[in-house]
Amino acid sequence: LDFKFMSKFFKGIASSGAWACLDEFNHIDVEVLSVVAQQLLAIQNALKASLEQVTLENRVVKLIPTCSVFITMNPDYHGNGGGGE
Repeated sequence: LDFKFMSKFFKGIASSGAWACLDEFNHIDVEVLSVVAQQLLAIQNALKASLEQVTLENRVVKLIPTCSVFITMNPDYHGNGGGGE
């Protein structure tokens, strides 16, 4: 999972009006997490402003207002990449 994939993913979500659930979000690498946070903020701000398009990674994308992203986290997970010891 890298930032290029996530960028394409969010462009698809925004332009199709689809919903997505990112399960155990805390397992994403910090570098990717930073890009994801920026893209989600851009989408959220555009939705709040009732805009018809959003700019993601220097590309203007049509924004369908039904798009949504849900995030789950499991900080006590004791497996690979989890926050527990």
